[in-house]
Amino acid sequence: MNLKSYTEALEWIHGTLRMGIKPGLMRMEWMLARLANPETKNKWVHIAGTNGKGSTLTFLRNILEQSGYRVGTFTSPYIETFNERISVNGAPIDDEKIVVLCNRIKPLADELAQTEMGHPSEFEIITVMMFLYFAEYDHIDIALIEVGLGGRLDSTNVITPLVSVVTTIGMDHMEFLGNSLESIAMEKAGVIKKHIPIVSGVIQTEIRMLYEEKANECESRLYQLDTHFSMQKQVEGVFTYRTENQEITDIEVGLMGDHQLCNAAVAVRTATLLKEQQFVITDENIKKGLKIAKWPGRMELIRDNPIIFLDGAHNLEGIKVLVHSAKKFKGVRIKVLFTAMKDKEFTEMISLLNEIGDVQIYLTTFDYPRALAKSEIKQIATANNITAVENWENKLNNWIASGGEEIILITGSLYFISEVRKKLLQY
Repeated sequence: MNLKSYTEALEWIHGTLRMGIKPGLMRMEWMLARLANPETKNKWVHIAGTNGKGSTLTFLRNILEQSGYRVGTFTSPYIETFNERISVNGAPIDDEKIVVLCNRIKPLADELAQTEMGHPSEFEIITVMMFLYFAEYDHIDIALIEVGLGGRLDSTNVITPLVSVVTTIGMDHMEFLGNSLESIAMEKAGVIKKHIPIVSGVIQTEIRMLYEEKANECESRLYQLDTHFSMQKQVEGVFTYRTENQEITDIEVGLMGDHQLCNAAVAVRTATLLKEQQFVITDENIKKGLKIAKWPGRMELIRDNPIIFLDGAHNLEGIKVLVHSAKKFKGVRIKVLFTAMKDKEFTEMISLLNEIGDVQIYLTTFDYPRALAKSEIKQIATANNITAVENWENKLNNWIASGGEEIILITGSLYFISEVRKKLLQY
């Protein structure tokens, strides 16, 4: 039966969420083979990491666009609309193409469900949609592909990219990737391919050594931040990029936080590797691209009165970075509205948020299958001496109506940030 509307198509896609996460590439390879292997029809950059994937992708996209290229992107989760997961030069795929793609893939998914491999997951379906769209329905010069989960067994890991990137390594998705930094790092190192250069922004010495070994095994050139290229901060939001034979000074970055300077440096190194592969990219393209870069939900100033920032810090590493950034708001009280998925380390996250200083923390929940129940937020709030908020919309409305000099920082799950952002844009 054909899907007749965008709504029906989305219902079908999201209905497959109940299939759960299914690591492995068998289903992907089976579907792509039936579609004449669209993943072989374009040039790719593959981006893995615990945090910083979206920001690094945004920086690189802007650099390439400023260089005159038509750039496809594949990201997750979405912040404003589902369609933005598959975009070209920042413009999301249109509703009609979603319907067309779903009607091409649904018969394959139904057929696959009858085999021992089982029905494809939601993410597998969206990934196949992306490959098919870029191969047959739009023209691109290159696409930047964000890994969904891990790397080695991720649905996107069927491509041979021009460059592979790993941004950072932290503790996340331990139920799938292992409960040590080393095991998580090796899963993410699965994006490293034979003879394909890799750019690394990881900071831990032991992980850097692992990646050197992996790169040597694959006979791939490794470019490590602080070893083969560096970022030197000049002033807030401005840095100098250096390698042995290149220096670019006075690079302004459009995203807030010192960590974004590191992400930007990783994007610059990736761009210069693309330049070695016949892409025409000037230092001026790099500087302009980084300056205009914007990424919703990443330390985003969404409102001036009262001041409200949104930041999708959804794991311990992200919270650490957020706390570092928030400490710069000196002499002002900060209200933090926070929630994350129920499998996250709430006690540790709340403990880190308390390091901000003059802070009040409010724990809430929202309508999502993996979100906390209202009874759970009360228990966690009581145990951690913070305030439980059952209805975040009412709390936010009250804060906005009363004004005040405090800074409101809304953080946690990117799915939550997406919901809050929609609400705030309606004011």
